Amino acid sequence: MTRRLAQVAKKVGVSEATVSRVLNGKPGVSEATRQSVLTALDVLGYERPTQLRGERARLVGLVLPELQNPIFPAFAEVIGGALAQQGLTPVLCTQTKGGVSEADYVELLLQQQVSGVVFAGGLFAQAAAPHDHYHQLAERNIPVVLINAAIEGLNFPCVSCDDAVAVEQAWRHLASLGHERIGLVLGPGDHIPSRRKLEAARGVAAAAGRELTDEFVERSIFSLEGGQASAARLLERGVTGIVCASDPLALGAIRAARRRGLSVPEDVSVVGFDDSAFMNCTEPPLSTVRQPIEAMGRAVVELLCAQIQGTQTHPGELLFEPELVVRGSTAQPPVG
Repeated sequence: MTRRLAQVAKKVGVSEATVSRVLNGKPGVSEATRQSVLTALDVLGYERPTQLRGERARLVGLVLPELQNPIFPAFAEVIGGALAQQGLTPVLCTQTKGGVSEADYVELLLQQQVSGVVFAGGLFAQAAAPHDHYHQLAERNIPVVLINAAIEGLNFPCVSCDDAVAVEQAWRHLASLGHERIGLVLGPGDHIPSRRKLEAARGVAAAAGRELTDEFVERSIFSLEGGQASAARLLERGVTGIVCASDPLALGAIRAARRRGLSVPEDVSVVGFDDSAFMNCTEPPLSTVRQPIEAMGRAVVELLCAQIQGTQTHPGELLFEPELVVRGSTAQPPVG
């Protein structure tokens, strides 16, 4: 007990006597200090005293599918900073192949009595994936906010970048340069944002009097290697412009072009999605559609805090406008 008191006191920056008063439910401690002590207990892995276990910790689970794509650390940075301003501590849960599953993370977060959970990309974005752990959170009335895809049948608020507008901007940019054979590299078939992008692309192509056939649509896992393999197949079919569902996919497409002895953008133009870190430092700098990460991240925290405080009326899905950023990976198609 003495060691626990000392560790918690050091982490919070208060005396051991103050920690003891909180643990024993004694008066004379401010609510802010009390919450800091309880959060420190959770972070250090100590169980709360029995009389305090019914209260939720000032912890928020931030569940990410990976950290390889720079867009996810960017979201984590914005959301983590905004949570800290509200006196909440983010608990980062990153999935790895063969590691802890999303459902396992949810179980661990429930054991820690978290105040809420934010999912930034994950199984909720896949229509065919298991969603039982989301229902479990809903049944326990845990505040949840989703980023970039809503789940049918669950009353969770969602903050999304408008996929339809993103693809329309990228497609029209390539068309305005003179590209007629434009291909798409998207995520798996059950990936909701990719479905939205495909529907929008077919709509904008139809509006221009063209048909986007299946031969110009490739599916991939979200990785540089996946983008390379998908783009290689599109290049075999003679596309001169490629719109990708993420920046890593776009970098893979550029690599595929180079492996075929083609130049970007002289022979092939490539557009990414996200405008994640260092995309202006690639060679050539990547034209991409920027997600408004700062605004989206702050909206996520506002929605979560409103739920925690019991003041939220469900807003449905909030759609944020993306922005086309034109750099050096797009140009007019080759003549002839």
